[in-house]
Formats: sequence, structure tokens, C-alpha cells
Amino acid sequence: MALTLDHIVIAVHDLDKTIDDYAALGFTVVRGGEHPGRPTHNALVVFEDGAYFELIAWRSPAPQDRWWQLLDQHGEGIIDFALLPTSTAEVIIAAKARGLELQGPLDGGRLRPDGEKLQWQTGRPHTHDLPFLCGDITPRKLRVPEGEVRQHANGATGVARLTVAVSDLLQSLERYRALLGDGAHIHAADGGSSATIALGNSVLELTQTAPQLQSKGEGPFVIALKGGTGSWDQAAAKLAHGAAIAFEKTEPASKANSSLATA
Repeated sequence: MALTLDHIVIAVHDLDKTIDDYAALGFTVVRGGEHPGRPTHNALVVFEDGAYFELIAWRSPAPQDRWWQLLDQHGEGIIDFALLPTSTAEVIIAAKARGLELQGPLDGGRLRPDGEKLQWQTGRPHTHDLPFLCGDITPRKLRVPEGEVRQHANGATGVARLTVAVSDLLQSLERYRALLGDGAHIHAADGGSSATIALGNSVLELTQTAPQLQSKGEGPFVIALKGGTGSWDQAAAKLAHGAAIAFEKTEPASKANSSLATA
């Protein structure tokens, strides 16, 4: 099974306020629960295509946690993303055979508000241009809710595109080929500064011209959603807690028209 986009991580200071603000933006938000052994709790925005936002906050400082470091040093916003493997261990073994070292499998889990215990395994890259792996041990439908929670008042149905800043495009593409294998659908744009990678119903866009490279470094920084019906003004953008989010629409002439929301 090809790897697909699992979720995008958005770090925030106050989870309760973020839940209210994302609801005001027209998203349906569901509380995810607590991470045993970590001072973190989260909430989810799940889309029809199965991908989701993880809104994560810390109850106390965690200086050893890279995600907390990003929040502490750069403020709220998009900090990471995950792909969904059928087997985390098998993907790690295959990637290693192609020359890419991944840390793991590492056990993880979450305790939902209703008491349900979730288990998964992750695989972690050594560079920040790559996503991590998040493969379920318990059924995915327990971790990623189904049904009405995937319907959003703003019309969003899924993640169309996630843009990732990379410092060296050619090196990043080599790492992605090693991660994704021979079936990877990669298209390098003219000029050599960007490329796109198909991940099921979503697309990754790698760019080495992102301004954030000079400050925050490599990693995801813009989300384009499918199916949105509204445009966001500056007041609405502030409710996104640092996450740059766009609604990618299709014009009659089949041209994408995106309205970017930044905080």
C-alpha cells in the first residue's frame, strides 16, 4: 500500500481557545485526549478524505521535545506532518534498504476522553524535510473519528496540498524516493526550485525558496484545503493560531484559485 497523508500537526498555546477559534472558522473539532507520559493533549479536525489536523498543546514546558521547542521559539503554527503506513516496521526496513535511516518503530498512544486507549508506532526521520510515519496498532477509526465529525460548515473536504520548505531540493527528493519507493510520483518543476509529490488524494509541494528557511528551517508551512466555500479576512486568519491555510478552488477553466489565510 502506498503511503498517504495521515495528519498535519499544529502547535498551539491554549487548546480550549484554539478549539473555539477553529469552530468559529467553520471546522468541526473533536477532542482527542491525553498522551500518556507526555504533558500534551490534543484535538482533531478530520476531513472526508481521512487526513486531519492535530491541534496539540502542552500543559507544562517540555524543553526536550522538538515540537515544544518550535512552539516556544517561533510561536504557534504548523510544525510537522505524518504519513500513514500499513506497517511502520516494514516501511522502515524498506527505506533503510534504499539508503534512508529512520528511527523506530517507536511505541506511542493516546487516552481518549471516553477512556479508549489508542496505540500506534511511529518512524522518525533524521531531517526535518521529511514527514514521520504513524501506523496504527489499534484500529485507525478509533484514532481518527468517522461520520458527522468529518463534515465542516466551511465546506472543507480534505487536504489538497501541503507545502514544505527544503534547503536542498535534490537531496530532499533523494530522501523522498528512498522513503516512498519505486512507485513514488514525483514531478520536478522547471527551474529546479520546487517539485510535487503525489500522496493519494493529496499533493506535497517541496520548495527551496520559502522565507521560513532563514528563520524556522525546513518543514511544512502552508496547507491548501479542498472544497472550502469561504474566503478569510485578516480577522478570520488570526483564529488559525499561526497556521497558514488556504481554500483551493477549481475555476470553470480548471485553474486553481487559492485564498491564503495567514496569522
